[in-house]
Amino acid sequence: MTHFAENRSLFPDIDDVVDIPPIGGARTPSYLRDHRKRLRERFMAGGAHAMPDYELLELVLFRAIPRQDVKPLARDLIDTFGDFNRVLSAPITQLMRTKGVGDTVALELKVVEAAAHRLARARVMRRHVVSSWAALLDYCHTVMAHRDIEQFRVLYLDTKNVLIADEEQGKGTLDHVPVYPREVVKRALELNAASLILVHNHPSGDPTPSDMDIAMTRQIAQAAQPLNITVHDHLIIGKSCEISFRAEGLFG
Repeated sequence: MTHFAENRSLFPDIDDVVDIPPIGGARTPSYLRDHRKRLRERFMAGGAHAMPDYELLELVLFRAIPRQDVKPLARDLIDTFGDFNRVLSAPITQLMRTKGVGDTVALELKVVEAAAHRLARARVMRRHVVSSWAALLDYCHTVMAHRDIEQFRVLYLDTKNVLIADEEQGKGTLDHVPVYPREVVKRALELNAASLILVHNHPSGDPTPSDMDIAMTRQIAQAAQPLNITVHDHLIIGKSCEISFRAEGLFG
């Protein structure tokens, strides 16, 4: 029988991990161990709010690069992509153009990104959207705000306005994503959804709707209406804010 012992440290000293041999037979230099220990202690004491983006990124990189100073790489990534969120959401091909980023680092960053997405999604799935509206907006920003191409998602709700499905309908270019109203409505019927919330992002960061956005929203609403399916809202996600068609009176 296999037995598992709990490691009581969230950030174990990599030199204590016996299955990873020291590079060149040498242990991690003491100044690096001390620096990493200080960062870990600050995180455990104050959480992410106590740390700037590059230091939080250092904590992620510790696991991928066990015995090197990762501060220069963390700073390079922040300088290149803008902030911690944009580093995590950057495409792997772009990440690997940064000197020092290989498969292991890219994988570590993408695992953290996937965990953030899954956590945010868990807070809204099977929840009433009105009572969890703030969590819903947070989820949409987490998964869409920092993408470099447009993405269109549909949130499908049941008769009690509980979120039953969240599906990506299409990806596009920097400023356009193809949307097919009949496919959106067809999928709603398959899911037995009573209503929809449309969501897409603007990679430019400005969530102001275009004429095409408004026209497309009305086309979907018109296609859904004869089937008693309601389009509750269309959210456009920018870098740091969003626009609600419902709040802006754009469903008239």
